[in-house]
Amino acid sequence: MTHPTTSPDTIAAIATAPGRGGVGVVRVSGPGAAGVAQGLLGRLPKPRYATLAELKDAQGRPIDQGLALYFPAPHSYTGESVLELHGHGGPAVLQALLDRCLELGARPAEPGEFTRRAYLNGKLDLAQAEAVADLIDAASAEAARAAARSLMGAFSQHVHALQASLTELRMRVEATIDFPEEEDVVAVETARVQAGLEQTLADLERVLASAEQGALLREGVHVALIGQPNVGKSSLLNALAGEEVAIVTEIAGTTRDAIRQAVDITGVPFWLVDTAGLRETDDPVEKLGIARTWAAVEKAGIALLLVDAAHGIGPAELAIIARLPPGIARLTVHNKIDLGREAPRVEDDGAVWVSAKTGAGMDLLRQALLRLAGWQPAGEGAYLARRRHLRALADTRRHLRAALELAGQLELQAEELRLAQEALGAITGEHTPDDLLGEIFSRFCVGK
Repeated sequence: MTHPTTSPDTIAAIATAPGRGGVGVVRVSGPGAAGVAQGLLGRLPKPRYATLAELKDAQGRPIDQGLALYFPAPHSYTGESVLELHGHGGPAVLQALLDRCLELGARPAEPGEFTRRAYLNGKLDLAQAEAVADLIDAASAEAARAAARSLMGAFSQHVHALQASLTELRMRVEATIDFPEEEDVVAVETARVQAGLEQTLADLERVLASAEQGALLREGVHVALIGQPNVGKSSLLNALAGEEVAIVTEIAGTTRDAIRQAVDITGVPFWLVDTAGLRETDDPVEKLGIARTWAAVEKAGIALLLVDAAHGIGPAELAIIARLPPGIARLTVHNKIDLGREAPRVEDDGAVWVSAKTGAGMDLLRQALLRLAGWQPAGEGAYLARRRHLRALADTRRHLRAALELAGQLELQAEELRLAQEALGAITGEHTPDDLLGEIFSRFCVGK
């Protein structure tokens, strides 16, 4: 949905990350962008051409030499006149350029304000605007590719197609309400509406399944490594991470605090938490570590229970399992198979046999984690999605199912279809309250 607007003020910000770099960018957007260009360069650059120029202060002294690009409204990222200054990436020179832009009438941009203006001016819908931040924050190459597809409109296209189907269904229902005396027409239209609802529900299920995969790519999965002391939790963390991130010794209870490590498994980020071994102890420091273990388990999506392959699951492991939060996914891993000459394998119940020391069975473990997380590779069609998108799609599904069950009750069916379309419109911004917009864009970095 387009929200045309002309902002009365001009904003400016450093658009590149803090710190030193070869190139830094200062971005300006608004009706005063041309005036800022005149003040810094002494002229207005040719639109959409990179212009080499000296960038000068109020006394005409050079601040830097770099490139200036000017994009007149409405043909720009924000839909407003935009000036980009590409200079050397030192913090001092970029701040001097920004200060000069502010002297020339701009004000500091708020977080996400450039993208918010792009959304308000119809350059992006809300799902695409969120994809901008997701592309910047992507934790893996696969997540970055999926975010880029969302930014290009892949997710939005599916949502718009569902919206079009809902619009047609609503028109048929409303038309039938207007002509109740035409019984033959009512019967035919009711049948068409029911068939259309079933098809739209099927289409929605496919979009929801893809969105769930996208949310997994964006957020990843938190995995708590739990078990008795000295079963190899730290060794397993190191094996999955591919580096020595946790101390490994023969002394039981070495790990006292939670150690967090991000691991990329075929593009899906897993956040592994190595925790203190679970056992009865009088050591006050170890008790604190065990308390933190259970706190980590409460926040995890998967509990990876590590056991010594030579001993298997005994009373201590059963006690750990009994204390796990209801509904948490659990994966049992039998470690140290190298000591008993066991072969790496996956049992019928999903348990995996590995050696964290030699690496045997680690690929089986990675695949098991992906299955437990619900990952199903979507190929080049994947797109990134957020939890709010999943909630909106689930609400749409709920209203569509209700409409399907209300066959013949036209007024009630029309209301459910209206609610379904409203829920779906929240994804792309057709029906989005201002406070939610503020929350979304406040999480962007300044300059984007």
